[in-house]
Amino acid sequence: MKNKIYILKIALITSAIFLLNQNVFAQGNILELLPGVDKFEYNESTGIHRIFGDGGVNFIYQGNTMYCDSAHYWNASQEIRAYGNVHILKDGLNLYSDSLYYNGNTRKAKLWSNVRVRDQEYKIITDTLEYDTKKSVGIYRNGGRVESILKKEVLTSKVGYMYTGTKNMFFSGRVVYKSPELDMTTDSLRYNYAKKTTYFSGPTNITSKSKVSNEITKIYCENGWYNTVNEEASLKKKASIIKGSTVMKGNDLYSNKGVVIGKGNVFYKDTTQNIEFRGEYAYSSDVKRESYLTGNALLLKIDKKDTLFVHADTLFSYKDSLGNFEKMKGHNNVKFFRNEIQAKCDSIVYDKISGKMELFKEPILWVKGKTELKGDFMEILFKSDSIMDKVNIFGNSTVLMEIDSGKYYNQIGGKDIIAHFFNNDIYRTDVNGNARTLFFPEETKANDSIVVVKRLGMNRIYASDLRLDIDSNEIEGISYIDKPDGVFYPMDQIKKEEQFIKGFKWLMAIRPKSWKEILP
Repeated sequence: MKNKIYILKIALITSAIFLLNQNVFAQGNILELLPGVDKFEYNESTGIHRIFGDGGVNFIYQGNTMYCDSAHYWNASQEIRAYGNVHILKDGLNLYSDSLYYNGNTRKAKLWSNVRVRDQEYKIITDTLEYDTKKSVGIYRNGGRVESILKKEVLTSKVGYMYTGTKNMFFSGRVVYKSPELDMTTDSLRYNYAKKTTYFSGPTNITSKSKVSNEITKIYCENGWYNTVNEEASLKKKASIIKGSTVMKGNDLYSNKGVVIGKGNVFYKDTTQNIEFRGEYAYSSDVKRESYLTGNALLLKIDKKDTLFVHADTLFSYKDSLGNFEKMKGHNNVKFFRNEIQAKCDSIVYDKISGKMELFKEPILWVKGKTELKGDFMEILFKSDSIMDKVNIFGNSTVLMEIDSGKYYNQIGGKDIIAHFFNNDIYRTDVNGNARTLFFPEETKANDSIVVVKRLGMNRIYASDLRLDIDSNEIEGISYIDKPDGVFYPMDQIKKEEQFIKGFKWLMAIRPKSWKEILP
């Protein structure tokens, strides 16, 4: 019967089933033997149809072409086994293995040893593969490898599910994905072919390289998704994004085209600029070079000597064209804390380039816990991150200095005041307009090894403008242009109502004693 074509009508045969979906089975089940089949045997006692030949077995079944060394078929149970160099071809899809088993009743196939599946885009390599023709699902359970034919992409996992109709895939158990632009490890991963999106769960690490700048981004989360084409990502549960010198963490992070949105326990840090942000909601844009933070918003400007903590309902941060921190703004309920200086106001603007900080709407500035500055608007000019040069106070300006542990206060008031500082100690004030000062001069006497300080009385001086020289909160000298209106009261003649300048308010009780006290 050599080189003769056999047409056999048999029910549901062999490994071409792997390539068929359940709708095909409604057609006639015809096995067409191709030239090359040398022998066909039937064992009546075992019910086995055996097909083999020196050149292997070639046949077509329902439009599928199959090649193998030999095949066994059980008509009663509709089972088929194929052995040796199994190759199935169907609509551009190629499947290879060393052996195959198919059950026509359950419509499930299993392939063993050197299993390879290939279409125009992907190649799958595994040791054992199962295929459910009803669901069009191929499954490997003992480790597999998926490679892209079009580009350098490789995925390995312990378990893999491949939906051949939609090309969607699901992987679990030590999932590792690698490409020139992206490396990923996770517990489980689902790939949506149409959306080019991976969905992952469990501890997940992603390292990506920007196609434009080659900048490296490292991502961690325990649930989320990532688009492999446009690099859009949604990350949940302990999420973090490390990009260059910046770190962003939160319960929920979303990233797309240079925009990052964070929700819940948001933390942002720039290690180059030594800046941190903390809050409940954050937005950052690389294109606009700006970011903002709300919900218990906190900024930390870290310095070797002293860290600046700033709290506001909303904080804004701006970068220059090189990505360096340039400016910060805070709106509503602003407080800031350094070890030596603290402040409270409605809004704040800090410009790193000019070293100027602006405080709006009834600002209060405390210095070393003994000096209190107030006004309608205030500018602080810094020599360095933590050392003030001078403070410009505009409108209803006052400078109050505690002496004798709060028993008395040296007081300066006027329309506008310029306060000069050295090492954060006030040493001079220039009062412009409606100047007034009230202070308690002292007399120092040395008796043997004992130094006695005695308050002589209270000086009250009014003038258009005044300059006051100060040392350790004590008024050491006064200069004026016009003739001042002044009066001196001995200590025993000071009236209580004369002891304070108009509008005197000592608000040291609301001064934050630590950075934690600036939070609501």
